[in-house]
Amino acid sequence: MWTRRLTAVLGAAALALVAHAAPANAIANGEEVPIGKYRFSVKLTMTGIPTADGGRRNSACSGSLIAPQWVLTAGHCFRDVNGVRVERPVADLTTATVGRTDLSGTGGHVATVIAVRQSPTNDVALAKIDKRITGIRPLRLGRTAPEVGDVLRLTGYGSVTSQNPTPSTRLRTGQLQVTTVNAATLGMTGYAPQRDTTPCPYDSGGPFFSERLPGRPILVAVVNSGPSCPHVLDETTARIDVIVPWIESVIGYQKH
Repeated sequence: MWTRRLTAVLGAAALALVAHAAPANAIANGEEVPIGKYRFSVKLTMTGIPTADGGRRNSACSGSLIAPQWVLTAGHCFRDVNGVRVERPVADLTTATVGRTDLSGTGGHVATVIAVRQSPTNDVALAKIDKRITGIRPLRLGRTAPEVGDVLRLTGYGSVTSQNPTPSTRLRTGQLQVTTVNAATLGMTGYAPQRDTTPCPYDSGGPFFSERLPGRPILVAVVNSGPSCPHVLDETTARIDVIVPWIESVIGYQKH
């Protein structure tokens, strides 16, 4: 199943095939993140993904650092040529850029994804990187379900529209509000700075987090799928609280 948030550098014909459920880009009608803020945010860059015709394509996703050597993102960011989620990097090279607000700069850290684990419950994956990231506080995992009406912040890299999407070189942010709470997913809709502030292609896996506790953001969900952006309809996002035991079993529990 095609999901909107997985963004690939595709030809116009391929984009037309997924227009009804295109991947998400860098937060339509959001705002640029100030340099140095939300440093747990991650840009995943995939270079040389095999295609069904024997060629190669490039793509990107967003994510968050949840442990010194682990990034949490969307499961569909790692799919084989048949669109099946797999527990391995699918590209020739998958790079994780951590804590770099402006990708044209040199701050933060750059690492290589060396392993992938797929959640058995929802569209979430854990990506292991080849070095431990120090100096950046990982994003805390939420352990309780949000409530309808809760406002969560999103960060992500990518385009600001589904029309001819181009990844952003600057981390962007916006707020969305929870509309429904389901067994493994949340429904969310744009809240601020505009009613149609929503994820776009290349935002797949971007973190939705609570800011109720100043200075202690808590991961609640990740970007999965939604209509072409910008829009005022519901996004479908993957809950994190329901898979915390699985996450901890993979990464080994570390209080931070």
